[in-house]
Amino acid sequence: MLNSKQTAYLKALSHPINPVVQIGLKGLTDSVIKEIDVNLNAHELIKIKVQSDSKENREGLWISICEKVRAEPINHIGKLLVIFRPNPKKTKITLP
Repeated sequence: MLNSKQTAYLKALSHPINPVVQIGLKGLTDSVIKEIDVNLNAHELIKIKVQSDSKENREGLWISICEKVRAEPINHIGKLLVIFRPNPKKTKITLP
């Protein structure tokens, strides 16, 4: 679990990042989860773009993704979700 300083730090780091995964109208498929997992291992902090117009739907997806890949929710702005999971083998991001 991250504290507020760590979350704020990760939010700041996420600003220049482009989305690496896009969730379309088919929703959260196994292949999307696998792609998110691969990108988390590579980058630790990623943005996900969601096509859904429903804020409640995006919130549900965000929570579901974090549970399935054991990641921390960082930020949700519009159709962008930001999640973080440290890589246990090779950490790229050092938290304050």
